[in-house]
Amino acid sequence: MITRRALLGHGAGVAALAAGRAWGAAPMDPLQSVAWEDMRALLLGKGPVVFDDRITVAAPMAAEDALQVPFLVDAGALGRVQRILVFADLNPIPLILDFAPGRLAPLIATRFKIQQATPLRAAALDLKGTWHVAGQWVDAMGGGCTTPALAHGEADWTARLGETEARVFDRDGRRRIRLSIRHPMDTGLAAGIPAFFIEKVMVEDAGGILLGELATFEPVSENPLLTFEVPAGIGGDITVTARDNNGNIFRRKVALS
Repeated sequence: MITRRALLGHGAGVAALAAGRAWGAAPMDPLQSVAWEDMRALLLGKGPVVFDDRITVAAPMAAEDALQVPFLVDAGALGRVQRILVFADLNPIPLILDFAPGRLAPLIATRFKIQQATPLRAAALDLKGTWHVAGQWVDAMGGGCTTPALAHGEADWTARLGETEARVFDRDGRRRIRLSIRHPMDTGLAAGIPAFFIEKVMVEDAGGILLGELATFEPVSENPLLTFEVPAGIGGDITVTARDNNGNIFRRKVALS
């Protein structure tokens, strides 16, 4: 399990780097990031890792807004995968999300906060236990992780906490769901503001069977906008349930038809 303490301590990197070297050198990083070996040791463990351009990582090359950097990850070319991790090497908290697609398509999109220019990566774990990694550099003026959420400038922001909206789009026979949730997603790195963020999102079918789940971390942008796909063959309504680190539960039913 990846803990917040481990993520916050990744900057030192000494123990993680030593652990990584103990079980073999990491593959040469095409993005030439000084933090790659630390990221592999911290997030991917001891399993085999390959860089694979079959994974799509779509993001701007330069961030116009350090608080809202959009990205989309699509690992569909790999077939079924167990997990998809998305992380930014040089963010103070690198891990952005951990997606277990289950019966959902291996596609996820949202926005994240960027602290400085960094590689943005996606790592997909296939059914044989190999991590497939792709990514790109995102340039930025930075400061997104240490800037207070805009919600704190609104006197009544708590009255709208957890408000959700959802839309369904048909994409060549696949249903793409876009869900927004009102939440400040505080990193805990802005002075005087503790960490307060949505930490889990679950998608269930009409019978209450889990379709897929998503762990989200502090770098996800304020008022998260999440996009995922429901394959053909899953009908009726689905229910999306989100929980934040203070125990608040937010639920939304989405009609697929």
